[in-house]
Amino acid sequence: MSGLSLIARPKVNLFLHVTGRRDDGYHLLESLVIFPEGGDELFVEAAAEISLTVTGEFAGNTGPDEENLVLRTAKKLQEMAGVTAGAAIRLRKNLPVAAGLGGGSADAAATFHLLQELWECNFPDEDIFTAGLALGADVPACLLGRPAIMSGIGEVLTPVPGFPALHVLLVNSGAKVPTGAVFSKLAHPFEPLKRPAFEEGIQAGRLISLLKQCRNDLETPACEVAPEINEVLRLLSDTEGCRLSRMSGSGATCFGLYASEEEAVVASQVIRARHPDWWVSPTIA
Repeated sequence: MSGLSLIARPKVNLFLHVTGRRDDGYHLLESLVIFPEGGDELFVEAAAEISLTVTGEFAGNTGPDEENLVLRTAKKLQEMAGVTAGAAIRLRKNLPVAAGLGGGSADAAATFHLLQELWECNFPDEDIFTAGLALGADVPACLLGRPAIMSGIGEVLTPVPGFPALHVLLVNSGAKVPTGAVFSKLAHPFEPLKRPAFEEGIQAGRLISLLKQCRNDLETPACEVAPEINEVLRLLSDTEGCRLSRMSGSGATCFGLYASEEEAVVASQVIRARHPDWWVSPTIA
């Protein structure tokens, strides 16, 4: 079989409510996630052994290869399938690392999809989702890859059908926001926010109105860890046509929602002019 490729789309949390914490320390959450266009690029080819080559704008930030979720995923699937075949894997890292976009989890999900095809092993979704959860809480959502409500620690997924197209601007200043530091600053006791219902076929305008009733509970603690996030949110909200600005995941990437592609592109140009060193990406979900 010739080489295969797949785009690992980023995960964006339109809201994220922390609802509690388990005895083992894992936090329970409820979040609406979407997967905009663009992302990291994965390429696989048949080979005698498993190998990984990382290139791209953020290749230097991915850490040791042996800790990369792509390699861990490949080895896990190889063990599950009982195959001796390998794969030459190339990852073009276009997304910022540790940025609240689930980039590593999206890479893992793409690796599961590609290597099942390459090695001709078609596991039931339940088995792959369970294997993915063992690698990271965001992996099951990235395996699903469509708008859904995540709950539990990320393993309970409820798809939201008929989701509207959203024009999204993603902005990351490069601020370092360790996830553990953010969660450690969460206020106790938790005060879960009752989320509105997102009906099938909801229109974009109504969706954004409902999202304004929600929040990202990690945003305030993340801003304490990296105050620069406040500036990103302010610049987004000040751009023409921004309907909502919020942080994704545990940061530091923030997003703005716009009524049109043109508004998102113009906003990206404004922010790039102010901060040419920031990662700024207009996209659609």
